Order: sequence, then C-alpha cells, then structure tokens
Amino acid sequence: MIDGILHRVRTGVRWRDLPERFGPWKTVYERHRLWSADGTWERLLQQVQAEADAAGDIDWDVSVDSTIVRAHQHAAGARTDPSPALASKGAGPAEHQDETPWRSLVGHLAEVVLVARAWAARAEGSPPRST
Repeated sequence: MIDGILHRVRTGVRWRDLPERFGPWKTVYERHRLWSADGTWERLLQQVQAEADAAGDIDWDVSVDSTIVRAHQHAAGARTDPSPALASKGAGPAEHQDETPWRSLVGHLAEVVLVARAWAARAEGSPPRST
C-alpha cells in the first residue's frame, strides 16, 4: 500500500493508472484517503523526524536565497520620492510634500466621492430629460 501511494505521489499518475503490482487502485486510494483524514501520515512524519533528529541526521538551519524568492513586478526598485528634475520645476514648495503617496491617494478619492455625490444631488433635483 505505502509503495503504491508513494509511487502515485512521486509520479503524479492518476489513481486508476497505478501499476497492478501495487494492488487494486481503489484499495490504495481508499487507504491513502483514510490515512490522510485520520492523521496517520502526520504521525508517521513526526515519528520519522523525531528519530532522525535524535540521530543528528537533520540539519534544521534554513537558508533562503534571493534568487529563488520572486519579488512582485512592482517591487523593482521604483523611486519613492520625486525626482530632482520635478522638484526644481516649481518655484514654491511642493503642494503635498509631507504626504505619503497613500494619503495623497486617499485625499484624491475623497474629493472624487464628494464631487460624485454633488452631481447625484443635482441630478435628483433636476427635471427628467427625454431624448
């Protein structure tokens, strides 16, 4: 049974395509399903890990290399403060210099909502139009 389950996990074949040497595929599938549901696989893994750890066969140090951790496409080092060329164009201080981009966006969205509400209020008071 275990060899059949491991074969299926390693190769990715469908349960129905298990070689006959592992027995009836339905039996192998049902055993795997039951052992997964009742925690047998987790207990086996914990037991094997405990024995290997006691024997010193497991190195628990984890190393993460940046070449295997993909960054989001927007995390490509974009500039967060205005470029010197843009800052020098204006004669006075920048309008929202101390605001973060998020606060500036929230402020703009609030303005848009207020304008949309004003339009909706004016539309309710105006007579209906026919075309």
